[in-house]
Amino acid sequence: MIARLVTGIATSPWMRAALRYGAIALAVLLFLFSLRRSGERAGRLVERLEATEKANDVQRRMLEAAARRPRDRDELVERLRDGRL
Repeated sequence: MIARLVTGIATSPWMRAALRYGAIALAVLLFLFSLRRSGERAGRLVERLEATEKANDVQRRMLEAAARRPRDRDELVERLRDGRL
């Protein structure tokens, strides 16, 4: 029964054309889904990169501020007396 159906589909020119166009449409659809998914993945990677860059910038500014701070109370007093806080 199934063999007869498969044989009937394979011998009919209209069915072969329909299967061919169906296979092409399926391939195009899968390709578009793949593009969409890779675009989403790239978008997530860009967001992660931006967040990392922002965190690195904040950390760099904190380290620069820590490098400029007075070492002890005496240095703080000298800076306050000189007016260069």
